[in-house]
Amino acid sequence: MSVNTDAAASTDALAQDFVQFCVDAGVLRFGEFKTKAGRLSPYFFNAGLFDDGAKLARLAQFYAQALLASGVEFDMVFGPAYKGIPLGAAVAIELARLGKNVPFAYNRKEAKDHGEGGTLVGAPLKGRVLIVDDVMSAGTAARESIALIRAAGATPHAVAIALDRQEKATEVGPDGAVRDVDHSAVQYVQNQLGLQVCAIARLADLLQYLQDHTGEGLAGHLERVQAYRQRYGVT
Repeated sequence: MSVNTDAAASTDALAQDFVQFCVDAGVLRFGEFKTKAGRLSPYFFNAGLFDDGAKLARLAQFYAQALLASGVEFDMVFGPAYKGIPLGAAVAIELARLGKNVPFAYNRKEAKDHGEGGTLVGAPLKGRVLIVDDVMSAGTAARESIALIRAAGATPHAVAIALDRQEKATEVGPDGAVRDVDHSAVQYVQNQLGLQVCAIARLADLLQYLQDHTGEGLAGHLERVQAYRQRYGVT
C-alpha cells in the first residue's frame, strides 16, 4: 500500500500547529493533574478554556481541516450535551464556510415537556452522523450518543475529537475497584463500536512538540510525559 507522504506531512503539521495553539491559549498545561481515573497526569487539556470567539473559531478550523484531510464521510454533525454543543455548532459553521454544508443537531440532558418537547434539537437525525466532542476518556459519552442516534433511526458513523490521549481506559470490576484495560477509549470506539475516529492531535504529537521545544524550558515536562506514556500508554 502506498503512503501519501504529502498528506501525512500536512496532517503532522496541522497537529503541531494545534498543540502550539493549545499551549498559547492555556488550554494545554503542564504540571501535575489528577485525572478522572485517579492518575497523576503531567499534562492537562481543558477545552473549556476555548472561551472566546477567536479561540472557538480557530478551534473549529482545526476540526474542519482535520476532518476534510481524514477522508471521513458523514451526512450531518451531532453535538452531545454539553461541551459538544458549541463545538459541533462551530464545526458545522466552519465546514459550511469551506464548502461542506451539512445539517446540525444536538441533545439536551433534560427532556422538555413543552414546545417541541423531547431531548433532540436541530435537524432530524438521519444518514451517517458525525459526533463532535473534545476528548474521549472512557467512551461513555460516545456510547450514549450512539444509542440516541440509533434510536432516532440514523447511523452513528464517526467521532471527531480534539486530542487522543492514547492511554489505557479503565473499568470498574465486580469488587468496585478501578482497573486499567489494554485498550484506549478511542480504540474501544473504533474496534468494538465500529466508528471511525478523527483526532486533531494525539499524545504522540504532544511528545513531538515537547521534543522540538526542549530549549524553551520544556525538557522536564518531556521526561514526565514520556514516563506517563510508558506507564499508561497504548500501542
